[in-house]
Amino acid sequence: MPVAAPAPAAPVASLAQVIILKGSVTDAVSKKPLAATIEVIDNQKGEVIATYQSNAATGRYLLSLPSGLNYGVLVRQTGYLLYSENVNLPASAPYAERQQAIALSRPALGTTVELRNIFFVPDQAELRPESGAELARLRQLLTEQPALRLELSGQGDADAPANLRQQRAEAILAYLTSHGIARTRLSTAASGQPVASVASTPQPVGGPTVLRVVGTTSN
Repeated sequence: MPVAAPAPAAPVASLAQVIILKGSVTDAVSKKPLAATIEVIDNQKGEVIATYQSNAATGRYLLSLPSGLNYGVLVRQTGYLLYSENVNLPASAPYAERQQAIALSRPALGTTVELRNIFFVPDQAELRPESGAELARLRQLLTEQPALRLELSGQGDADAPANLRQQRAEAILAYLTSHGIARTRLSTAASGQPVASVASTPQPVGGPTVLRVVGTTSN
């Protein structure tokens, strides 16, 4: 009597690879370590999926990011401007470890920071839904620091016209004013140095929105 061949084993789902992001958070001027809040955001869903704290004594932090998602990494501390990073990991991304030093700046006159998780429809000034989490944190920053005034600089592809970059800055301004931020605290400018590409899709490789402090409590 023939013996039935054993059924093939069910395939085992492969575990997602991860990227380890580690480094330290410091004050941009004094270089002293800071205990900061680090939020990891799923840009596609606009949700905070993990929150970390850097070590108060050393500033050290370590994040584990599974592949297959587009992440926004936002670092905040009371009395400082935002720090923004984009980490876009395709599902095929292999295991890797990355060092990332994070320097937080206080809102001194003329200080600039870059936001890397504000996205636009290609060749348009329409904000994409994936921008929501970072825009909300920018609004929160302005709410918590009511004397802060900012100039918003829009970016574009290398061949993008200046008016598109200006319109993108104005789109961010419109979001902020529609969410309770006074128009008198904001101004706009097109970037004087177009970049090779813009944060037009959830896979940005450049083109951050630039914030420049034009007013604080001390001036």
